[in-house]
Amino acid sequence: MPSSTARRYAVMSVCMTVLCALFLFPVFWVVISSFKGRSELFMWPISFLPQSPTLENYVLAFEKGNFPLYFANSVFVAITATLLTLVISLMAGYAFAKYRFRLRGVLFAMVMATMMIPLEIIMIPVFRVIVNTGMYNTLWGVIIPAVATPTGTFMMRQAFISIPSDYMEAARIDGASETRTFVQIMSPLVMPTLTVLAIISFMWRWNDYLWPMLVVTSKSNYTLQLALASFSGEYSVDWNSLLAMSVLSLIPTTTVFLIFQKRIIGGMTAGGIKG
Repeated sequence: MPSSTARRYAVMSVCMTVLCALFLFPVFWVVISSFKGRSELFMWPISFLPQSPTLENYVLAFEKGNFPLYFANSVFVAITATLLTLVISLMAGYAFAKYRFRLRGVLFAMVMATMMIPLEIIMIPVFRVIVNTGMYNTLWGVIIPAVATPTGTFMMRQAFISIPSDYMEAARIDGASETRTFVQIMSPLVMPTLTVLAIISFMWRWNDYLWPMLVVTSKSNYTLQLALASFSGEYSVDWNSLLAMSVLSLIPTTTVFLIFQKRIIGGMTAGGIKG
């Protein structure tokens, strides 16, 4: 039995290693290619590692591509949208989980039903609202439309349901207000799920391309994803700058995941453990 178990473990380890290599190879190829010169990038036969590593592509990305501005815009959009999403989802989830009011079930069902509506259906109405409210061609036009997400509301509702209401009753007996009970007592108890939602929201906003493309027209308001697309011209593509900026755009999301990966796993399993 031990030998059989060891063989199964070895086979699974080999399979997982191969799968990881297949998934990571394109990313690794982009990284090493960003250090190649233009002539080496299109050299045949293809060289796996750069023969003459250079930082010229990154210099061009900062100078020609105006990378600091696009990076700052993406950071502002991702962080602001994530904070607003957390606040709205936290309050909505708490209300649906802990308060009794008329049509609560109907309203929650309506919120969940919006998850089945494709973005293409509501894109034009939302776009008209953005234009009529004066947020067209602004970063706020990118941020505002999706700060209230049904996914976030559902996640926080399920997290609060798993928390016993006895905490609320004890706080009320001690004279705590509803705001204090929500902020200081109940909210810290769902921090693992809130962290997961923050990471998902940040990565989504950081990598979003379609909606910023529709709302933003001025290059001064471009996010990184729009800037990357601008390197693809009608007749040519600036591959060197595109590769360098692609690598730089991967750094924030990769860093966030590496720092909070344990919290992601803990947040996803917390509901199952408490349930």
